[in-house]
Amino acid sequence: MSEKKTVTVKLVRSPIGCKSSHRATVVGLGLRRLNSVSVLEDTPAVRGMINKIAYLVSVQ
Repeated sequence: MSEKKTVTVKLVRSPIGCKSSHRATVVGLGLRRLNSVSVLEDTPAVRGMINKIAYLVSVQ
């Protein structure tokens, strides 16, 4: 059985003052407040969401 690849995303900047679509992307990634961490499956859709809000998050 192959292990699924994961990516860890941490919210490092506040989405206040950002576009509403960017705020929705933050919520879609499961991030709630500053410094919250979410472990997600590494798929092209998740990578696209991370690229969209790259200025708000850090990938570990």
